[in-house]
Amino acid sequence: MSTLHLPRARRFASALLGVASALLVAPTAFALNQPEEPAPWQESQVAPPTNFSTEAITPFVLDAQSSMRLGIDPKTLTIDPDGVVRYVLVAKSSQGALNVLYEGIRCASAEVKVYARWDNASSWNTSGKAEWEPLAFRGATRRAMQMARGGVCEGKVPNGTPARILRALQSGNTELPR
Repeated sequence: MSTLHLPRARRFASALLGVASALLVAPTAFALNQPEEPAPWQESQVAPPTNFSTEAITPFVLDAQSSMRLGIDPKTLTIDPDGVVRYVLVAKSSQGALNVLYEGIRCASAEVKVYARWDNASSWNTSGKAEWEPLAFRGATRRAMQMARGGVCEGKVPNGTPARILRALQSGNTELPR
């Protein structure tokens, strides 16, 4: 028959109590040191620019074989607090047809959104149904993908300043493999 020494039992009970206390306090201390979850992304409310130019644009080339002349009105190029690069894009065909879009590229999610189209008379046509679309190498978002990779984005963030974005687009690194 073994006998339990009283001092040893007290030390064991004291150690057990210490471990139990640590286990109760640890989750609270751990939770206090954890960084908060980032708030979900919130898109800024935007309206198309009231003033823009279809002539004073910064031109760039997306496809050497294309007859379209593309450019961004530099006064409209912004990097907004929500991380979206917004701009007025001007596209002119060799026959003189003009398309003007107000759109944005979200580098963090590789998406593009067309906010409005200029009606070539005096106003923007906006759609309440404008949705973010994933950038792709083919299809309707190919041009925006080329712009994103050619200077609008640096990985998942905007490429510095509007001036830097325009310089990168002008440098001609926008053409994608076919």
